[in-house]
Order: sequence, then C-alpha cells, then structure tokens
Amino acid sequence: MYPSWGDDHGVRLGNVKISDLHDFKEHPFHVVEDTALFELAKSIEDKGVLVPLIVRANPYGDGYEIIAGHRRKAACKWAGLSEVSVMVVEMDDNEAVIAMVDSNLQREHIKPSEKAFAYKMKLEAMKQQGRRTDLTSCQVGKKSVENPTLSLAKVGCGYDENGRWQVTNEEVEQMPIDSNKQLAMQLGESQRQIARYIRLTNLIPKILDMVNEGKIAFTVAVELSYLKEEEQYELHAIMDLEQCTPCLSQACRLKVMSQHGTLDMDAICMVLEEEKPNQREQIKLRADALAKYFPEDYTPKQKTDLIEQLLKEWYEKQEYSKQESLGSSRGRAR
Repeated sequence: MYPSWGDDHGVRLGNVKISDLHDFKEHPFHVVEDTALFELAKSIEDKGVLVPLIVRANPYGDGYEIIAGHRRKAACKWAGLSEVSVMVVEMDDNEAVIAMVDSNLQREHIKPSEKAFAYKMKLEAMKQQGRRTDLTSCQVGKKSVENPTLSLAKVGCGYDENGRWQVTNEEVEQMPIDSNKQLAMQLGESQRQIARYIRLTNLIPKILDMVNEGKIAFTVAVELSYLKEEEQYELHAIMDLEQCTPCLSQACRLKVMSQHGTLDMDAICMVLEEEKPNQREQIKLRADALAKYFPEDYTPKQKTDLIEQLLKEWYEKQEYSKQESLGSSRGRAR
C-alpha cells in the first residue's frame, strides 16, 4: 500500500523508507564505494535527492524494486537518510529490464562485464517483448511475425513547466527491423561488437575480473570465452602461477585447441611459455598485506598514487645519497 503520494498521469511520486527498497534482480551494474559516491552523499546531505529514484512494486515480495537509482540509494544510506523520494511506475519484467539497462548505461565509467551482462539482459528482454519500450512504458511500435517493424521515434520524458511528469512521443518513420538491429541502433554499437560483449558472459568470474582490471585485453577475452569452463579454470591457475596472460594469437590457438579437444594443462603451458615481444614484467602485491598501511576510506587509485609517490621520493633520496657519496669520494681523492 502506498504512503501519501502525488499522482500525475499514472506515475506516483512520494517518499519511501530506504529499508523498503530492493536492488534490481541480477543487477549487472555494481555500486562502487569510491570518492564519487562520497561526493554524491555530501551533495544529498546539503541539497537532498534532486532526482527521485525510479522504482516499481517489488514482484518478489514486499517493498519496491529499484529500476534506476542504485547509487543514489547507497549515497542516501551514507548520508544517514531513512527515507528517499521515488517515482513508482508500472512495468512488467521486460519493460523493467530495458529501463534499468538504459538508465545505467548513462554512467561515465562502465566495466566490460557490466556492459556484457546488461547487453545480454536487454537483448533477451527485447526479444521476449517483441516491441520497443521506453522508460515510461509507452509503446512506440508493434512487431508482427510476418513483418516486424520498428517505429523510430523522438521520445522524451521529464517535468514540464508546471512541474508535471510528461512524455512526448513523435513518430518519425517505420522500417523492418529485428531486436539485434534495434539494440545496435539504440546503443550506437555494431551488432558484431554487441555480440562480442555478450560473449564475455561465458567467462568464469576470475578471468572476467582480469578483463575489468585491464589485465586481459577485450579481444583476447572474447576468444577465451569459447573455452570450456574447466579449461578456463586451468588457464587462470597457470596465469596466476606464471604471472602472464595470453596475447590475441595465443588466445586464438587456445580456442582452436579447445574446439579440437586437445587443450589440457600441458598445452596451455606450452602456449603461454612462448615469449611475446610486448610482454612486460609484472609485480604482484597482495592487497590484504598492504591494507594496514592505508586509511580505511582510501580508494584503489589513492593507494596506487600514494605508492608511486613514496617510491618516487625513495628514488630521489637514493640518487641524492649517490651524489653525496660521489662528492665525498672526489674530495678524499684530492
């Protein structure tokens, strides 16, 4: 049952308890507790929540499921708020998935794994839905089995000059299209690139983490996604032990060997032992071993910057000591 709401054009506006808000099921975007989130929390402390969270009645139980606003919810908790303003909309599962993905793809920094699972979720929802749905569930075009079409439309939504939520929908043209092409048009990516991202969802978590961290290149990761799950675990164990990663040509060879059923631990070692001209020496530091030396609120970037700064100062001191020693030696020689 809703608390006191303003009801405008079927959209309910009001405040709810943060404890009644639930993250979107299988939400592919992670809320990182970084400096940006801290700054958002400070802004909310000073000015409040300027943009309401978009939610729907929780289909899996009590409360509400967040469609857009997971970072704002986290920031509100940091700011010590117990309630937050929300906009409750009526959406089925497919509409909610599409709206959730669209709202989160506007983020500035998105990990490859987040794109991968988001693209996959949205494409599956669009295929089940068979039509285009925007954030407010207004139908733009219908798709028939014989002649699927998409109405390309100028869709806008927001508050008008009187403070009312409104949707504008101007139909421009219609053309035959399927979900894959439609998604590519909406994202500004090629169908092939979208398919590559979706391939990443076949990677085991440990290798996917390496992709997110930039340790494995995107094109290499796509090839590795064709390896069987047990082969990926074996590959990761060897990469971790030897502190190396495959280049694109090596990844392609691993893929072919996997397809022919000849990929085992020995074969992986043989391929990875090949010297690569661009292979750089890496130093691995355990985060838990270094944690005690940093303030608890330090982000990974702040930790890295501090380590580099201290190493630079140490290097400069070593150079200064060398110069002093050299000067003393010359003085004694005279």
